[in-house]
Amino acid sequence: MDATNVRDRLIGDEQERAVSPVIGVILMVAITVILAAVIAAFVLDLGGSVGQEAQAAVSIDVDHEADAIQVEVTSMGNADHVNLSSSNWDTGSGEPDNASLLTVGDTVSYTEADDLEPAGTISAIAVINESETETQVASEDWEF
Repeated sequence: MDATNVRDRLIGDEQERAVSPVIGVILMVAITVILAAVIAAFVLDLGGSVGQEAQAAVSIDVDHEADAIQVEVTSMGNADHVNLSSSNWDTGSGEPDNASLLTVGDTVSYTEADDLEPAGTISAIAVINESETETQVASEDWEF
């Protein structure tokens, strides 16, 4: 018995077959995996937990000749205000009064004689009040 005639009737010859069975199975598995991932993303709400970082534009200039630091807030982005922070405040009671709640156009200056130790780092931190998000947007080292 010659099985080629029976095989050609069931499967078809080379011109009649569109896709091999192996390729068909691989495509079906791929479509199923993609569909399951999309459904899982909607059901588990995977994208909803991503938070938004605070954004602001701050300019920090260190003047070594005058032993002074000038900080200017130039843009708020999505932040509500900007706080300044340093581990080297020389005020005895933490940060100076003018180091928090800065908004656009605010300019703050610090000098070695008034508020700063001879060396350190000053950082500008943008804050979103609603989500209590804080993001460091600028930082500068100084040494007088």
